[in-house]
Amino acid sequence: MPSRAVFHVGFVKKNIGGFFRMSSTSEFELLLSPTERAPYRWMQLALGIICMAMVANLQYGWTLFVTPMDTQHHWGKAAIQVAFTIFVVTETWLVPVEGYLVDRLGPKPVVFVGGLLVGLSWIMNSQVSTLPMLYLAQAIGGIGAGAVYGTCVGNALKWFPDHRGLAAGLTAAGFGMGSALTILPISAIIKEDGYQSAFLYFGVGQGITVVVLSLLLAAPRVHEVAKTLHDASLDEKRNFTPRETLRSPIFWVMYAMFVMMAAGGLMATAQLGPIAKDFKIADVPVSLLGLTLPALAFALSIDRVLNGLTRPFFGWVSDRVGRENTMFVAFGIEAVGIYALSLFGHDPVMFVVLSGMVFFAWGEIYSLFPATCGDTFGPRYASTNAGMLYTAKGTAALLVPLSSVLQQSSGGWHTVFLVSAALNLTASLMALFVLKPMRRRASARVPTVVVDNGLKRAS
Repeated sequence: MPSRAVFHVGFVKKNIGGFFRMSSTSEFELLLSPTERAPYRWMQLALGIICMAMVANLQYGWTLFVTPMDTQHHWGKAAIQVAFTIFVVTETWLVPVEGYLVDRLGPKPVVFVGGLLVGLSWIMNSQVSTLPMLYLAQAIGGIGAGAVYGTCVGNALKWFPDHRGLAAGLTAAGFGMGSALTILPISAIIKEDGYQSAFLYFGVGQGITVVVLSLLLAAPRVHEVAKTLHDASLDEKRNFTPRETLRSPIFWVMYAMFVMMAAGGLMATAQLGPIAKDFKIADVPVSLLGLTLPALAFALSIDRVLNGLTRPFFGWVSDRVGRENTMFVAFGIEAVGIYALSLFGHDPVMFVVLSGMVFFAWGEIYSLFPATCGDTFGPRYASTNAGMLYTAKGTAALLVPLSSVLQQSSGGWHTVFLVSAALNLTASLMALFVLKPMRRRASARVPTVVVDNGLKRAS
């Protein structure tokens, strides 16, 4: 019988033919127990979080470049913002395709290409002299960011079947808070050297970082991941193909809830600046937590932090009390926060506090829905299935302009707040009274077999 060392040499020779095939798990890694594998999977999670942070600026840092570009080229801010819309559409709607590639090729090649596209996008932005070129650059950036986002979230779901909510939340937090540390440096470079230099330097830096880290990414195999016998979620019993997932009523219930929450939150939060100005409190100083800032600036600063913290927090909570129970509470808080903002938001202090409450109860959708999707439809096609669900963000974004229509037709923001709160309350009730019973019935219909290594397999 060949020794383990001989087998390992043969394994390496067998895989040396393709560069990206080296992402396959080594024979040494296969010998590790779930406990010994724990540090490795946490390393995979950390790599995903860093990659997410590296692409966060493409969305959250964009606002810093709009005015300087308009000042130099005089294209008009509305025309420049079309580029951002193109980015969001390509970043969102192509994630299922990128997830499909991840489920078949592994995370390494997809993130590698995504890193190249992310870097190329901002390098092109530093050189563009026409709007069509800007739009093309943003489309390239959207494809790259979507590849990184979909891969990292999907990989977290696969590595952590026992802590999916926390893992998805931490990964999503990388994207939600990733730009926090670079906002000031980008602003300083724009002020000193111009926006082109900021695009170039950060484009090269972010792209290279993602490309290098992609070489360390790997997907788990079924026996490499710690699983818990007491967790009777569907993922331990059967893996749904993307086609089967799309035929499942559970998927479409989650999709509708995702759209309601994303649209409801975006309608209230995307217009935070205009709302503060209409309430005549945008520049009113507010003193909280030992800081004094204008109300709008204070709200935006706190909101960004809470929007990131909520993702791992509610993900962690859902691992312990259940996905639907957590959704019911979090979505309900969101509904109350939005309605309270409409009643008391004219006070600058309450505006800051309540907007923080709204963001804290909204950002968790990017951890709860992927985790629930992984629980329901299994880990094998998690990247594709979660990617299909993620397109609900793009669908919701198309509904956001309705907030401006409602505001103009009603003569104020109260109707917008009421509609947003109603959407969130509906999603909260659906979690407990529609989604939870559907998933329970679906789980009961799928038999399970427990084998002696503690893993649950389809019978």
